[in-house]
Amino acid sequence: MKKLFVLTASLTVAAQVAFAQIKLPQASPGAMIMQTVGTTDMTVTYSRPSLKGRAALGNQTPLAPYGQLWRTGANGATSFKATTDVMVEGQKLPAGTYSVFTIPAETEWTLIFNKDATASSDESAPNGYKKEQDALRVQIKTEKTSRPVQTFAISFSDLTDSTAKLNFEWAEARAMANLKVDVVTNAQANVEKAVADKPEDAGVLQAAANWNLSKNRNLDQALAWVDKSIGLKETYSNVWTKAQILAKMGKVTEALPLAQKALTLGEASNDPIFKFFKEGIQKGVTEYQAQVAALPVKAVKGKKKKV
Repeated sequence: MKKLFVLTASLTVAAQVAFAQIKLPQASPGAMIMQTVGTTDMTVTYSRPSLKGRAALGNQTPLAPYGQLWRTGANGATSFKATTDVMVEGQKLPAGTYSVFTIPAETEWTLIFNKDATASSDESAPNGYKKEQDALRVQIKTEKTSRPVQTFAISFSDLTDSTAKLNFEWAEARAMANLKVDVVTNAQANVEKAVADKPEDAGVLQAAANWNLSKNRNLDQALAWVDKSIGLKETYSNVWTKAQILAKMGKVTEALPLAQKALTLGEASNDPIFKFFKEGIQKGVTEYQAQVAALPVKAVKGKKKKV
């Protein structure tokens, strides 16, 4: 009898293992959403429960009742991953992967990012949620949806190059968290890393110089990068970049001949892409000529003499 029990138990375990290996429909299917904000990638992985005639997000509702810790989804932990630091409602969340919990209420929710990315909402379990592991807690506002949302959804909206909203929608509620990233600092770090990784790549050096130029920051560094790019491989594109940098630095008498040279190089390059740059370069030449003509004769002569 004992042997029969052991055999039955073994067969049951084997069946469970085999069943777990078969992909079957889930009551609360998994989902993943990835959004890039500026240069920051944010990824949310979660499972999506449906109402199925039940009530959610209310006083003593069977699903996600007010005032109680909710795993903000179904099945396993909902996770949030950010590749750089993110400001959530004005508070810093360091780059990393977190489990997401909420405590719903009628007019605002408590949004929680926990350092244990696999934490369970069962606080008594070995891997249960522990408040001391919280990386961040913020309050987020809610509003009523125009119609009931049958299946729980997390989404990103209201995107700019540095901001977004992280939305949680279910039943008749939408909770929204304001996100913000330091896009300039992050992009500058990416630019400097790219130059460090490929210091002899003319294209990378020019792209780095163009970034500084577009943000009107550290133009001396931009000039050094584009000079090195030209030294490696002169093209109408990097010569035009140098002309623009010099003009931005107020050195229009140096910028003008470079802009003219960029136009000549482009015409002779047989590069089909040049047609998209030609009008801009021609406009630059015209503007620089007008600026040089407006300079005092003494200043222009002085500049020529120096050259």
